[in-house]
Amino acid sequence: ADMNVTAIENFTCVIFNVSFMNCTWNVGRTASGDTQYFLYWRISGEEDFTECQNYIKDNCGRHIGCRFENVPIYRKKACFLISGNGQNMQPYTEKIDLYTIEKLTPPLNITVNCTEASRCEIQWKAPRTSHVKHYHCFKYELLIQNK
Repeated sequence: ADMNVTAIENFTCVIFNVSFMNCTWNVGRTASGDTQYFLYWRISGEEDFTECQNYIKDNCGRHIGCRFENVPIYRKKACFLISGNGQNMQPYTEKIDLYTIEKLTPPLNITVNCTEASRCEIQWKAPRTSHVKHYHCFKYELLIQNK
């Protein structure tokens, strides 16, 4: 039997506002009511796992996520380990390339200048991000509505 069923389910992480990261998970279906979870993580090349400093809790006080600040993305992989205090509970581990989970901020400083000949020029600056080094890497999509 797969003992991982007791640990957690649906582990996901997202990076937003350049360097903030939230990771969340669901309590395992077979976990007992008094199970508590602990998240440890490390960034590639760094030796030690460190425990989450800022847990997200459910109504029962169980840890169901973690908030991180100052997460470096560029060329970094993170390794996550979640353990529970239940009996024979298999720890859950996952490796993530951090750049793949960044939710970009919207483009900055959008300006629109229209002439009387109903020609418009729209300009903007690239979103803020800590890991994209070349701004021609961005693709944009404009949705223009006539009101």
